[in-house]
Amino acid sequence: MNDPPSGIHRRVRPVKAIAIDDLAEAAGIVGGVKRHELNSGDKVIVSTRNSVYALTIRGDGSFEVSGGWFEREGAGTMIVEVLGCTAGGHALFTEHIAAPGLFMEFGDGLRTTRIRTVRAIQARKR
Repeated sequence: MNDPPSGIHRRVRPVKAIAIDDLAEAAGIVGGVKRHELNSGDKVIVSTRNSVYALTIRGDGSFEVSGGWFEREGAGTMIVEVLGCTAGGHALFTEHIAAPGLFMEFGDGLRTTRIRTVRAIQARKR
């Protein structure tokens, strides 16, 4: 199944409700790459169930993103906001850019398939 285009949401199976305190605690132990760990020019490579995305953080906090749905739809590299990650519901881990087992959500409403691996690559210092 391909990632949906902007504005189209997949039907998801109902998820057991999780108390907000438990969700907040889980956010503290989830691995992956967090916003505060990145500097302008750093790259994040995200492999999902269906795709591979390459993200480069810009000075304004947005990302240049290529691969995955963007590549398949012929959009090439796009500048987008990464809202965070979700466990499959509507609650977002906004500090997380990408974490294995979660789904990355972009500012245009696009949500990836489940993330398998994440790798951060620091920009070279001059």
